[in-house]
Amino acid sequence: MFNQTSQPCQFERDCNVVMIPSGDEVTMPAGTVGYITQALGGSFTVFVDGNLFRVAGLDADAIGKQPIEPPSLPEDATEADVERLIWEQLKTCYDPEIPVNIVDLGLIYRCDLEAAEDGSRRVEVDMTLTAPGCGMGPVLVEDVRAKITLIPTINQVDVELVFDPPWNHMMMSEAARLETGMF
Repeated sequence: MFNQTSQPCQFERDCNVVMIPSGDEVTMPAGTVGYITQALGGSFTVFVDGNLFRVAGLDADAIGKQPIEPPSLPEDATEADVERLIWEQLKTCYDPEIPVNIVDLGLIYRCDLEAAEDGSRRVEVDMTLTAPGCGMGPVLVEDVRAKITLIPTINQVDVELVFDPPWNHMMMSEAARLETGMF
């Protein structure tokens, strides 16, 4: 699984990780040695003893990396600024097995922003998975929710997992199809 671009790592502290593709959460003990096979969107995929594990960006220090800084908005941010930042955040969510973000994979079907009079905002997202039975589905949904919630003024994020229409590779951006050889 590891290749020339994989980077060796050692867990410097006990760390909760998610097993790929089952989605099961386990604790990786300090001292465990592995290889970082993917470092995209602020999370890391680590190969350890024949298995893949996802390390959240907030736990990057456990494998010797810098934790990811949360997004920010200017004081005079417009709705367009907030919407642009939401899409930027969505593009930091990666399928842990495919090195393409979920927007370019075509997994986001709908993203609506609603502003309240008190200045708070609510976001609703409909998304799908590349395979309906994927054990990482709940992990990806939580990743979307967590990354959008980091945006200032957003106080509620509802993410719905939908399977209609079923995903297929033609929903990917042209760049993503080129990158993965699915043209």
